[in-house]
Amino acid sequence: MMNRNSHVTRDAASLSPSAFLFSVSEDCSVGGTYTGVEAMGLLWSLKPVPGSKAGLRMRKKNVLAPMVVTISVYQGHLSEGFGDQEPLAGVEVERWYMAPGVRRIPVTEDGLTATLFLPSGPGPFPGLLDLWGGGGQLVEYRAALLASHGIATMALDYLTCKYTMETGTFVKQDYFETAFKFLQKHPKVLSSRMAMLGLSLGTSITLRMAVCSEVTKFRCAVCISGSHVQPMDGFLKETLDYFFRNSGKTRFTKDDEVIWRDLLLPIPSDPSLKVDVGKLQCPLMLIVGEDDQNWCTYESAMDMKAMMERAGNSHLLTLLSYPNAGHLIEPPYTPHARASVFRDVQSRQKLMALWGGQTLEHSRAQEDAWRKLLVFLRTNLYGGVKPGASSLSNL
Repeated sequence: MMNRNSHVTRDAASLSPSAFLFSVSEDCSVGGTYTGVEAMGLLWSLKPVPGSKAGLRMRKKNVLAPMVVTISVYQGHLSEGFGDQEPLAGVEVERWYMAPGVRRIPVTEDGLTATLFLPSGPGPFPGLLDLWGGGGQLVEYRAALLASHGIATMALDYLTCKYTMETGTFVKQDYFETAFKFLQKHPKVLSSRMAMLGLSLGTSITLRMAVCSEVTKFRCAVCISGSHVQPMDGFLKETLDYFFRNSGKTRFTKDDEVIWRDLLLPIPSDPSLKVDVGKLQCPLMLIVGEDDQNWCTYESAMDMKAMMERAGNSHLLTLLSYPNAGHLIEPPYTPHARASVFRDVQSRQKLMALWGGQTLEHSRAQEDAWRKLLVFLRTNLYGGVKPGASSLSNL
């Protein structure tokens, strides 16, 4: 990855190497991958090096090691050819995803494919199940960050887990109930202070478990860029089959980027095709990007809001809706990918998925949503007050 932001208000070519005293929190960029004064702009505006494979997306895989970022100053304004130039000055910055003392523990017990991250200290800590979306795999960096903020977090693979890879069968509700009970019974976890967080397809599971399961009793739930629309007479397989039956609504851009946001539109009125969030009994945070081109998250959020208002439990809802933010609302300073390569779990076909979002607004949304997500979790998992929505809604 690279950042073409070499256009700063101080003339690098006129300074000696010992005179580079740029401050990204004070000095203005007038061109490149961001403009203006942005303290973390060098990170959130990172782009693939020119000539790279199309559709790259920057993600942290090994959370045990830091992400090392090299920041260099070159003479003139370069947009490519960095490998052939000698920098005038440079510095390496380490970005850690695990705070000192956080423990990473692979979990294979009870047929689970998961990784548990325990915060530093004696505990016990609140517990959280962390689910990603339709790409499958075990994604750990968000769980590691949450553990660094004092929440015992278990990242759970549910699409490409060992059970599914060996049997060719998708997991059912009991898989998530098993994961919940495993985390709940851990000696470092507060059994009565449990939460679940899902992104994209993980949201479908999170809402289903929060409303329908007799086992998973949550203090709160967080859903990022997802929907409550799914057939209620099945589980994961039936949900994916329902999406596939609507595949005729798929659209493509002129660059052959796939747009899936219409698959669930219009939002059905049939109660058998969506989770009845009016029955929800724990605080719920919905995080939505209004330029989401992958899923109809805004329309889903509006329908859930209306359902909860009619049922009289809207006091449990915290809704964060961000104009010009896309689907992949991640931890702060994660580089924005408007589109990237995506491999479909069922067909294994590689596609270029359009996620949406404008870089500046999307990056601001990631910062704001992460800060408010942490407040929401601390309030409901650590606080002793009666559970309810936090005062964070920007609607």
